Amino acid sequence: MSNKSRWGIAGAGFLMQMALGGVYAWSVFRTPLMERFHWSIAQVTLTFTICISVVGMATFAGGLWMNKAGPRVVALTGGCLYGLGVFLASFCSGKLWWLYLSYGLIGGLGLGLGYIVPVAVLVKWFPDRRGLITGIAVSGFGAGALVTAPLATRLIQSAGVLSTFAYLGIAYFIVTIVTGCFMHNPPAGWHLHGWTPSAAQAAQRSAVDYTVSEALATWQWWTLWLVLFLSLSAGISVISHEAPMFREIAKTSAIDAGFMVGIASIGNAVGRIAWATASDVITRRRTFALMFLLQVGLFWIMPRTTSAAALTLVSFVILMCYGGAAGTMPAFVADCFGPTNVGPIYGLMLTAWGCASAFGPLLIAHMREIGGSYMGGLRVIAVILAASVLLPLIVHPPRAQQA
Repeated sequence: MSNKSRWGIAGAGFLMQMALGGVYAWSVFRTPLMERFHWSIAQVTLTFTICISVVGMATFAGGLWMNKAGPRVVALTGGCLYGLGVFLASFCSGKLWWLYLSYGLIGGLGLGLGYIVPVAVLVKWFPDRRGLITGIAVSGFGAGALVTAPLATRLIQSAGVLSTFAYLGIAYFIVTIVTGCFMHNPPAGWHLHGWTPSAAQAAQRSAVDYTVSEALATWQWWTLWLVLFLSLSAGISVISHEAPMFREIAKTSAIDAGFMVGIASIGNAVGRIAWATASDVITRRRTFALMFLLQVGLFWIMPRTTSAAALTLVSFVILMCYGGAAGTMPAFVADCFGPTNVGPIYGLMLTAWGCASAFGPLLIAHMREIGGSYMGGLRVIAVILAASVLLPLIVHPPRAQQA
């Protein structure tokens, strides 16, 4: 397999993740759905929560299934379900349960199955650039809202919110099916020609490949789960409320808020590559600690940032850290437990994503309804992050089974 060919697989993985990442534009649907069907903030937010909550178990199932059926089958199945779920949401017509079933459950299942494939495949193709490639593998996911948010906003205004679900579902289906055909593992016994890990790289990596049960028996897996949960809770609380948050804090119009969501989402994509690449140099542990520290200040000042430009910048950096957690953690897991079973091991860890989608967005939504503003929820998240800075610094590859 040539170096050029493996980069082709990386490109397909990026585009696949970009289609899946359209889910991060959910906040632009919130107000139109509330206005048309008279649903509450919490009711509409629960759709997004269900979708992301399903992802955790779906990624674990997808990781296990890949070991038996191969990544292409899992990718194609995920693409079909994701596109179908979004498309079927166009038939909700005031039935909240239908929105939960279609976009939430079916779409979330497809999202989880599809998400884990490029991550697990590319870690195996790029042993020499583990941080960089996991960042690239999921940077498309972060960039999904960059395209979807402004596009969906204009479609909602011209065709209506339900028709927008139908158009996007068809587009997601086509993109994920085409790119999913490119997903495959290296052949058995494959090694990257001319590359051996440096002493610094070897010191950060497990000398053995752990099974899922062996990884779960270590305290490192559970600590990494908690680090991922805290990281994602912070970012996803902003992502799920971004458009209405911008409108309330900076007093912007719906169109301007949609544009701001698109700009801020670039941070999600940039952070996945930037922080993951930095982690190859400064270690995964220090990368997560720095991201926590940075966000403490940003969440504290965010509710008082009334300038649209400044608020977009604050959100951009928060989403950089959110994306950085998603881009860096697969490499962290591969370092600690080896690349062979990274699909199911990291897939199961993504239950943290589902838990974070329940904790972060609902915390913000309920505190907004109780306090009348976003300040209380944002300040609570700042305090939680401040108390969590030391967690990633204590993690290292398990030593008991080192060769």
